[in-house]
Amino acid sequence: MLNRIWRAFGVSLAFALFGLGGIALGFVAMPLLRMTTFDAKTLRRRTQRFVHQCFRGYIALWQGLGLFSAELHHLERLRAPVGPRGRLIIANHPSLIDVVFLVSLLPEVDCIVKRSLWRNPFLRWPVVWARYIPNQAGETLVQACVERLHAGRILLVFPEGTRSRPGEPLLMQRGAAQIALAAGCEIVPVLVRCEPEFLSKRQWPWQAPPVKPHFTIAIEAALTPRAEPLPGEPNALAARRLTREFLAWYTQKLGITPL
Repeated sequence: MLNRIWRAFGVSLAFALFGLGGIALGFVAMPLLRMTTFDAKTLRRRTQRFVHQCFRGYIALWQGLGLFSAELHHLERLRAPVGPRGRLIIANHPSLIDVVFLVSLLPEVDCIVKRSLWRNPFLRWPVVWARYIPNQAGETLVQACVERLHAGRILLVFPEGTRSRPGEPLLMQRGAAQIALAAGCEIVPVLVRCEPEFLSKRQWPWQAPPVKPHFTIAIEAALTPRAEPLPGEPNALAARRLTREFLAWYTQKLGITPL
């Protein structure tokens, strides 16, 4: 019981420190980092690496406070050379902290983030200078992602678009499939498990499960779906087909009953 009370308090403390860190990042660290270069590519690289280090420290803080444990598998697959068409990393999304975990493993990665962050006074400059991609609708978003991939970069996408409900059937948007079809890039799936449920969509952030949560993050072998339209197949139907392939893969791996 005492351990559970401590973890509930620790989560609240960790979120408070995250907020304070965001203020320091936006008003102190980022302006200082901006002064080191006026080259946009160099600034993007340095900003993304700085965010990566911050997230590594944040994950270490959570683990140091005893809020969860974690195990990682096949990290070498993230460190393999990236091809000329880039690498699309897709991941399931059971917990609020998934994106922090994955960015902490990738020194440089492009992410799709909420457009509202461009209006956030604390986080505006980190997302601008890291050149993260705003979550826009339709072809504009797909084209922006394809340009990054064809520049030989790594792009992280959560096909569900939002956190899933553990144990319930997965629902996936077509955005990841549309990007993969347009880019013709390598697709590397990441499988995220958390037991028991922690920071899910149906929990308040300060709710602590009865036992310490344990994350398992596995970088799986690259998928080899037919990431191009079949002869005479419209792009919209191709995206639906590829989305079904992503959904079937995750459903089978997670042992979830499909809809």
